[in-house]
Amino acid sequence: MVAVYCRVSTFDQEKGLKSQEKALKEYCNNHGLNNLLWYRDKITGSTTNRTAFNKLQSDIFDGKVDTVVCWKLDRLSRSLKDGINILTDWLEKDVRVIAIAQQLDFSGAAGQLIASVLFAVAAMERENLRENTKRGMAAAKAKGVKLGKRPKLFAKDIVPLLQNGLSIGETAEKLGKTRQAIYNALKREAIDLNALPEALKMAV
Repeated sequence: MVAVYCRVSTFDQEKGLKSQEKALKEYCNNHGLNNLLWYRDKITGSTTNRTAFNKLQSDIFDGKVDTVVCWKLDRLSRSLKDGINILTDWLEKDVRVIAIAQQLDFSGAAGQLIASVLFAVAAMERENLRENTKRGMAAAKAKGVKLGKRPKLFAKDIVPLLQNGLSIGETAEKLGKTRQAIYNALKREAIDLNALPEALKMAV
């Protein structure tokens, strides 16, 4: 059997999961890989304690799977140590491992060596990214820049439209926002409703 493993980090990345599935399905169809078993996780790759991944490990141990296809190696694990251990264990069990986005097909001792190098490079890249992010935030903080998510909609954009007679719905449409976004922006800035036309006070 061929195991197809997909993973995204959080539950709000359904689009990313579907994208992986589509690419993996096309790859398997184009390379004659049939009898597919699908394993899907929505959890960080920093831990190996994942429901679908644990099932995959169990099926490999029971000899039900002889090939594992994934999008990239970091879908299996984001930990250098865990990633190398996983690949080494699977390859020692004569399991073929394919990472389609990286065009990698692992088998045997040579596959273990290549995989260990790639995991090390990926770990270095993630660490560099974290360090660069920290330096950027420290530099911004030193300049007095306030960090954190900033609102994209302000009352100053809304009130003039309301005062010109537009309804909440019309204002939302004109600004390309939802009605709820309009309400939230006015509430966030504690707009004095007495400053708005009488017909709008109840709407807000």
